[in-house]
Amino acid sequence: MKRVLHTPEGVRDIYNIECGKKMALEEHLKKVFHSYGYRDIQPPTFEYFDVFRKEVGTIPAKDLYKFFDKDGNTLALRPDITPSIARVSATLFKDEALPVRLCYTGNTFINHSSYQGRLRETTQMGAELMGDRSVEADAEMLALVIESLLTIGLKEFQLSVGNVDFFQSLIEDACLDEEAEERVRELINNRNFFGVEEFLDSIQVKRSSKEAFAALNDLVGGISTLSQAKNIAPNSKGVRAVRRLEKIYDTLKLYGVEKFITFDFSMSGTYGYYSGIIFRCYTFGTGDAIVKGGRYDHLTGKFGKDSPAIGFAIVVDELMNALVRQKVRIDYPRKNTIVLYAAQRKREAISLARDFRRKGKNAELLCKDEEKELEAYLSYGNEYYAGSMVYLSDTGEVEVINLITGEQKNINSTSTE
Repeated sequence: MKRVLHTPEGVRDIYNIECGKKMALEEHLKKVFHSYGYRDIQPPTFEYFDVFRKEVGTIPAKDLYKFFDKDGNTLALRPDITPSIARVSATLFKDEALPVRLCYTGNTFINHSSYQGRLRETTQMGAELMGDRSVEADAEMLALVIESLLTIGLKEFQLSVGNVDFFQSLIEDACLDEEAEERVRELINNRNFFGVEEFLDSIQVKRSSKEAFAALNDLVGGISTLSQAKNIAPNSKGVRAVRRLEKIYDTLKLYGVEKFITFDFSMSGTYGYYSGIIFRCYTFGTGDAIVKGGRYDHLTGKFGKDSPAIGFAIVVDELMNALVRQKVRIDYPRKNTIVLYAAQRKREAISLARDFRRKGKNAELLCKDEEKELEAYLSYGNEYYAGSMVYLSDTGEVEVINLITGEQKNINSTSTE
């Protein structure tokens, strides 16, 4: 019985003010998404296992929460919402010729080891732009990320941008097989460039390729990084990848947000479906990226419609942690009015609460315990972020208390608002 009184490892209850602030944060972000023309969608929490299969390029099958329906079909809780959006694009929007802009809020589930307090269930908010392969689409997504973070009050963050095609050009030039490629990606993701050098030596990769991979460690920085990358690009694919980033940067200048961009050519992507631009956003106060995204032009084709696409997901839980640790105030208004009443004034209290609600105001009814002092209810109101309290006492008086300023006033019981 003790086990069911606690949540399983990797999940937790979110309640009271934290829950209210999280929902307020989500509402602020959604307004920014809508301001760019993105429309809401709610894909299902679980899908057929094939939506997240290895060929799609999501996480390994061993990290999925899998189960069966009554017909024996294998289902999986979504570890990532992008494949679901790609499925939607290829089915519900299969005949749409113009770009489709979608945004969502939903929880994802990954059955990994919960080291360092890592959650297995997290909330993500994302935006996806389907059917547009242009530089302008790439720039729009980056600008949307930056404006979303600035809107909620985050000022110190870094949006790292790379291009999977550049990384892939080095892989192809080095003639690495699938196993060797996976090993190099793993080492570089861990920024173990000495390990990369040793591994490439062990499989006798040509010198120019080894030098190119070694240079990735320094290909991190501002606009000057692009010319450095162009100099070590081994083939036309690598050069085109750098030129694409140059054009994106020029477009971001029109948005006025280019100062938030850092280029990182060592980025190769957590998910295998990425193609082209890839990006992650970091800030202090959290151990992981608060935003992850990129272009995935080949993903919708796996569901039957070849269509370019780009998107990102904000990891709301990581963002909340960062905001709290950076002491950034989350705008969460005190909306509730507590109607506290002595037992003999129940009829009047209920009538007052109903009147508040008809006028669009939140009203919470509390019958005062004779054994409790008024101070206990004032503390309760502050703890739960109420804005004011109306106290209908047993003496017939009506006292209105502003819980934010502490100001109190007595009014006639026939004129309560």
